[in-house]
Amino acid sequence: MPKDLKGRQLPKGIYQRKDGRYEARAVIAGIKIQLYNMNLKQLKTDFEQAKQEAKEGIDRKLSNITLNEWFDEWFTQYKIHQIKETSINPMKTKYTTMFGRLIGNMQVSKIRNMDIQNAINTMQKEGRATSSMRDALGRLRECLESAKNNRIISVNPCFDITVPWENKSKERRFLSQEEQNKFLHAVEDNWYKEMFYVMFLTGMRIGEVGGLTWEDVDFKNKCINIQRSLSCEYHKGVKTIRLTTPKTHNSYRKIPFMGEVEEMLISQKKKQEVIKRELGDRYRGKDEFSDLVFTTSMGSPVMRYNAEKECNNVVKTINEEEAFQSVKENREPVIFEKVYPHAIRHTFCSRCFQLNMNPKVVQALMGHQHYSTTIDIYTHVMENDIENEIGKMESALK
Repeated sequence: MPKDLKGRQLPKGIYQRKDGRYEARAVIAGIKIQLYNMNLKQLKTDFEQAKQEAKEGIDRKLSNITLNEWFDEWFTQYKIHQIKETSINPMKTKYTTMFGRLIGNMQVSKIRNMDIQNAINTMQKEGRATSSMRDALGRLRECLESAKNNRIISVNPCFDITVPWENKSKERRFLSQEEQNKFLHAVEDNWYKEMFYVMFLTGMRIGEVGGLTWEDVDFKNKCINIQRSLSCEYHKGVKTIRLTTPKTHNSYRKIPFMGEVEEMLISQKKKQEVIKRELGDRYRGKDEFSDLVFTTSMGSPVMRYNAEKECNNVVKTINEEEAFQSVKENREPVIFEKVYPHAIRHTFCSRCFQLNMNPKVVQALMGHQHYSTTIDIYTHVMENDIENEIGKMESALK
C-alpha cells in the first residue's frame, strides 16, 4: 500500500509527492486518470468520481471542454481533411453563426437535447433558412458523435430534434426554347456572347465556366474536360480568387462538343488573341489565370458577380425592347423573367430531357453527385410538358 511522507498508509492509487501534493492515478476502461490536490479528502472524492465517470465511458480530462473548443478540435482532427479547402471557412462560419453563438460556451458534457432544440427554435424565430439549420444540425450531430466516441459524453444529445420544413417549394428557373433564343439574340454583340452560348450548350456551373482553361479544351477529340473550378471567397475581409478542384468527384467529366460549341470556342480564341495584343501589359490575365478561356474584356477572371450582372443587363435590354414593341402594337408587354447563371445550367438539363436522353447520361453530363438531383429536374420538366399538352387538349376541345 502507498504511504505519505510521514509513513502513513494511503488509499490504493493515491501517492504523496515530494512537494506535498497528493496524486491519484488509475486506468479505468482504457481511460487514464491522473489528479492532483493538496487536500487529501477532496482528492479522494474527485478520484472516486473520476473512476465512476471512466466506468461510464466519460473522459474526465475532456469533460469540462466547451462545445466551441471541441468543435475546433474535432474539425481540425477529423473534418478538415475530408473537404475542399474552399469549404473550410464557409463551414466553420455557418457553425459559428448558428450553434456556436447560441450554445458554444456550454460544456459539451452538460449540453442536453433541450438546449439544442431551444437553439433551433431561436434560429427559426430569427428567420434562418431551414436548409441552413438542417445543414448546421447535421454538422453538430457529427461533432457530438465524435465526442461520444472519444468518451467525453455517453449519449449524443443531437437526435430527436424537430426542425421545421420549408413552407414553400423553391421553383427552379428554366428558359423555354423561345426565351433561350431571345436571350442569345440579345447577346449577339455582347463581349460574353461565346460564354453564354457555351453555357447553354454544356450546362457547366459558373465556377467551371470561369475556371475553364484552354488546356481543358480538346479540339482533337471535340470535348471539354472539367477538371478545375474558379473560386472566390472572403476570409476576415480579404478577397481570394483561385483555381481549385471541382465541386465533387462526379464533377470531373468530359462534355462533348454539341451544337455551336466548337464554333464559339474558336471565335473566343480569336477574340481573346486580339484583345491581348491591343491591351499588351494592361491585360490582367496573368500567372495561374493566363490560360483562362473566358475572361472580362480586360482579361480578369469571370466571377459569379460578372455573369449575374451581365444576365441582368441582357434581361433589362429584352424587357425594354418588349415595352417599346408592346406600345407600338397596342398590347400588354410580356415580361422576361430574371435569369441567373444557374438557370442556364437548369435549362441545358431540361433540353436534354426534352430530347429523351437517358437520365444517367444527363447526370454524367451535369456532374451531379446524386442521381436524385437529376431526377428532380426531370420531374419538373415532365410536369411542365404535361401542363403544355393539357393546354393543347383544352384548346382542341374548345
